[in-house]
Amino acid sequence: MRDHGGDIDSAARRFGRGDWIDLSTGINRRPYPAAAPGPHAMTALPTGADMARLLAAASDRFGCPRHDLLALAGASAAIQILPRVLNGQRAAVLSPSYNEHAASLRAAGWQVAEPHDPDALSGADLAVIVNPNNPDGREYAPAQIARIAAGVGHLLVDESFADPRPDLSVARARPANVTVLRSFGKFWGLAGLRLGFAIAAPDLLARMAEHAGPWAVSGPALEIGAAALADGAWAANTVIWLAEAALHLDQIVTAQGWRLEGGTHLFRLYHTPDAGAAQDMLARAGIWSRRFPWHPHWLRLGIPGNRDEFQRVEAAFTAAG
Repeated sequence: MRDHGGDIDSAARRFGRGDWIDLSTGINRRPYPAAAPGPHAMTALPTGADMARLLAAASDRFGCPRHDLLALAGASAAIQILPRVLNGQRAAVLSPSYNEHAASLRAAGWQVAEPHDPDALSGADLAVIVNPNNPDGREYAPAQIARIAAGVGHLLVDESFADPRPDLSVARARPANVTVLRSFGKFWGLAGLRLGFAIAAPDLLARMAEHAGPWAVSGPALEIGAAALADGAWAANTVIWLAEAALHLDQIVTAQGWRLEGGTHLFRLYHTPDAGAAQDMLARAGIWSRRFPWHPHWLRLGIPGNRDEFQRVEAAFTAAG
């Protein structure tokens, strides 16, 4: 199994079951207030009209043509499919980054390099950039993305954390050899629906859709996703709230001597004296965090969703002395 956040079962095995606050992911803990799906969404197979409503809302939200959109069971589905429908042998994933990209490429038979310098992506048959990056929040402007795309065969830009930062997105002006991924579950906080999008040339999307098979998106995901994506007021208010909440978390954590390493609206990355000890300290207070086996000092925290959660984080540090 590859290392991921969100494994509360693992936390419970080590520290006991209880009222956990899961800050180990970048999923918004103030989720969209979705209505319960209607009978049609729950009992009927998804229809073309259901999909059309979702894609219309996604097209408006992301600013791209509807025929350049494919809805899938999460951005992770696209990460698994894309290496199998693109031609080439040499891939380069700008690292450190979300580990599923390199892993899925290797599973599909690609030779994978993991450079830290964007210039080192040049010449790859397929290059991958997460923008803003997970876990350190590095950002690349659209002009930078276009320059990188010009030097590679195909460029995958994973914009799973870009909803609060539309200025970073290339979905509106996508170079021809670029595929963009967008997550629904993270910003809207409804990860259990398993919904995401690929934005690419229609012929590539057709090959991806063939691999995904029929009914790749559930009826509840189609219905709730269409409503949420169309709710501009909720999205605008949530971006403001997350920005302020992230700053508040930084104030709490850096006051304890940890250093802010980077982050996004949905998570923060801190440099700690010992990431393992830091994770254990928070876990004893029922707060689960994300550490990285390849870095002894980095600890990532999602953004608490309300005042009570912030108070528990602050109390955990106080109790630890």
